[in-house]
Amino acid sequence: MLDKNGIAKRIAKEVKNGMYVNLGIGIPTLVANYIPDGVDVVLQSENGILGMGPFPYEGEQDADLINAGKQTVTLLPGASIFSSAVSFGMIRAQRVDLTILGAMEVSENGDIANWKIPGKMVKGMGGAMDLVASAKNIIVAMQHVNKAGESKLLPKCDLPLTGVKCVKKIVTELAVLEVINGGGFRLLERAPGVSVEQIKNATAGKLIIDGEIPEMTL
Repeated sequence: MLDKNGIAKRIAKEVKNGMYVNLGIGIPTLVANYIPDGVDVVLQSENGILGMGPFPYEGEQDADLINAGKQTVTLLPGASIFSSAVSFGMIRAQRVDLTILGAMEVSENGDIANWKIPGKMVKGMGGAMDLVASAKNIIVAMQHVNKAGESKLLPKCDLPLTGVKCVKKIVTELAVLEVINGGGFRLLERAPGVSVEQIKNATAGKLIIDGEIPEMTL
């Protein structure tokens, strides 16, 4: 099974030359560390950065330079910093080609729940609703099951929704899956050492398996 860095490394392979990419809080922020050599992309942080680089090395952090999750980051040559209002103007105008988000649940229709657990205090939805409403393409980075071992890929989300029918692809510690029209998770790749049977047992929503499923390469 993959750890969080493994999930981020696999998602980085989905990033194509020339893309503007928004990285959400959590596992998605790690993708910045794994952009393949020779792939020229611009990473956007919703708090007002274009041209975000990988995380800084220990001792080189600048406490004033942070991403939306309040983690210290670096800037690449040509980067720019601006207000949150300008940042969300870019997002709402659909200038972002790919959005990578974390999630608590995803349904087989591509619905996403990633902002609130009833009964727990939250500061608010943040930019998640704008991102899912405006993104051209959404990839979710998430754990396949919760701490109790229950599937987070469901027929229908139980938690309050952030967006409806918006997720295109999911990468978990077990697999790469795509959400298909009409509903269902098509299994595309297995994590190293993970069997199709393990993925079946961990997926509550409709799982579609066509032929032999290759093991992912990182």
